[in-house]
Amino acid sequence: MDNMRNTQRIRIPIDPKSEAQLVLEKVYGALLEKGYNPVNQIVGYIMSGDPTYITSHQNARSLIMKVERDELVEEMLSTYIKAKNW
Repeated sequence: MDNMRNTQRIRIPIDPKSEAQLVLEKVYGALLEKGYNPVNQIVGYIMSGDPTYITSHQNARSLIMKVERDELVEEMLSTYIKAKNW
């Protein structure tokens, strides 16, 4: 009966892939806004690890550095595979 008086809290863990997807969307948009080719810039960052490939506009550089580069590649590859219906 005591449980009926307390509010229950649900905690849903954040899937790293969902976080990677969100970060990629925001970074892509920021790069477009600044006039860069987002694909080239993101590839440059992933290949080199050099964050200067990513603009600091809209905090994009800080955001992308919070996600491991292999997680970004995994997210992009899985999205590509789903789009191709492999």
